[in-house]
Amino acid sequence: MYKTVGTNLSRSLINSQRNYATLREIETRLKSIKNIEKITKTMKIVASTRLTKAERAKVTSDQYVKADQTFYNNAETAEVKEEEKEPTNLIIAITSDKGLCGSIHSQLAKAVRNRLKEIPTADVITIGDKIKNQIMRTHASNLKLAFNGVGKSAPTFEESSLIANKILDFAAEKTPYTTVEIHYNNPVSSLSFEPSIEPVYSAEQIKKSPGISRYEIDGDAGVPQDLFEFALANKILASMGNGYCAEVSARRNAMDNASKNAGDMINRYSILYNRTRQAVITNELVDIITGATALD
Repeated sequence: MYKTVGTNLSRSLINSQRNYATLREIETRLKSIKNIEKITKTMKIVASTRLTKAERAKVTSDQYVKADQTFYNNAETAEVKEEEKEPTNLIIAITSDKGLCGSIHSQLAKAVRNRLKEIPTADVITIGDKIKNQIMRTHASNLKLAFNGVGKSAPTFEESSLIANKILDFAAEKTPYTTVEIHYNNPVSSLSFEPSIEPVYSAEQIKKSPGISRYEIDGDAGVPQDLFEFALANKILASMGNGYCAEVSARRNAMDNASKNAGDMINRYSILYNRTRQAVITNELVDIITGATALD
């Protein structure tokens, strides 16, 4: 009889230790999920606060491009098609250095890779570490220049002009590009975005525009080149502004979804914790009653 009681007590002790270990694991996991929920909610609030400023920066940066677009429409620059024996293409891809914003960076990288399938000899310049890292994996030979330290705040014209000057210095050492494209994320709405392409017309294309005679421009005075350089800085600014707005909006949505998922996990783990705790108490009562009965 005493051997049986001792065996039951030892088994009860082992089962209690296992159950207590399981409870501690669940409790630790529950605490970590609650901490994650606090972080995601805080990041959502921060992103929501920045979204208004980002939308204002987007509207402001778009104003720089409207005047350029009016000129291109009047000069019919968009209709100019140059026939070159060996066309040279430049792709400028713009994202940022930050993550935790859903698939916004990978979607743009996918669009750039699809474009490189059409023009595999194109040179690529990246603005932002996220797009740089993804392009390096598949098209490292196409990557010629990279910028980082962007996307921390709303872009400014000073920032875009410095980037444009570096790009122009790089392009001056090579054969003039026949086409220049800027790839960026365009915020369609507060819930969605799409990778977009914005062309930048070269000085030669501006000079050969059919409607350029409507303006009093001396082609030999370097005005087309000045227009190209100014338009490049403007379109980089507008693309960075749109990309920044899309990224902040995507981060807010991603953190909102993460907070909801964390809340669901907290509910499930709370139920599991309560059930396990109740099972531990029930097992202990059963063991106590069994031991008392055996002693009787």
